[in-house]
Amino acid sequence: MSDTLQAEQREGWRKLTLNRPDKLNAANEEMLRALLAALDAAEADRTCRALLLTGAGRGFCAGQELGPAMMPSADGAPDLGKVADLHHALVRKLRAVPLPVVCAVNGVAAGAGASYALACDIVLAGRAAKFAMAFVKIGLVPDSGASFFLTHRIGEARARALAMLGEAVDATRAEAWGMIWKAVDDAALLPEAEALTATLATAPTEALARMKRLFTAAGGNSLDAQLDLERDEQASAGRSADYAEGVRAFLEKRAPVFRGGE
Repeated sequence: MSDTLQAEQREGWRKLTLNRPDKLNAANEEMLRALLAALDAAEADRTCRALLLTGAGRGFCAGQELGPAMMPSADGAPDLGKVADLHHALVRKLRAVPLPVVCAVNGVAAGAGASYALACDIVLAGRAAKFAMAFVKIGLVPDSGASFFLTHRIGEARARALAMLGEAVDATRAEAWGMIWKAVDDAALLPEAEALTATLATAPTEALARMKRLFTAAGGNSLDAQLDLERDEQASAGRSADYAEGVRAFLEKRAPVFRGGE
C-alpha cells in the first residue's frame, strides 16, 4: 500500500484515509491508483461489508495537485483529458463498488475532491468543511462527475452558479440544499461516521448493493424502466439468505443477524 493512502481493517468494514496532509490531500497519480487498488481489495474481501473514506489532517481533498507537469510548456499544453480519465475511473469505482461507501468530509473538499465525496453513498461533513467548485478559478470546467452530481442533487440553477462563480458552500448549507446527508460538529465527525459505517456493515449487504444499482439507474431511467428494475432487483433480493433471516427475525420478534453474501 502506498504511503499516500492509509487502509485500516475494522470489524466488518474498512477505513480508507487520503494521506497527503501537507498538500491538503491533493490528488496525484500515486494516491488515486492506491485508492482504486484499495477499493478493489475491499470488494474482493468477503468479510468487508462497508467502507469509510476520509482525509488526514486539515482537509478532505483539495482536488488535483497542480505542479510543473500541469503547466503549458514549450512542448505544448498538458493533456488534461488523460488526467481526468484517472479521476473518472475513481468516481466510477466509488459508484460501482457493491459496498456502501460513507464519506467523512473534514475541512476543504475542492474540485475533484468534492466530486469524490459526492460520489459516495452517504456523506457527512464537519461544520468547518467547505465544498468548492474551484475549477473556474484556474480556467477549467467541472469534471469527475461534478456537473452530474450537482445538477441532480441541488438543481441546475444552483449547480450553474456554483460552477461559474467558484463559490464555496459550507457544510450547513450543503445539508440544507440536499448536497450531503448531514453536517455534524467537527469533533463528532469521525466517531459518527465510524459508527454509521459499522452499522452498515451489519446490514443486508446484497440489498444495499441492489439499492446502489437502483439509485444509479434512477437518474436516467423512465418511471416504467425503473419499475421494471425494481421488480427484478426485488425478485433477486427475495431469494437471498438475508431476506429469509429478516422475515424470521420479524416473526420471532428479535433483531435480525444479517450475514451478507456468506
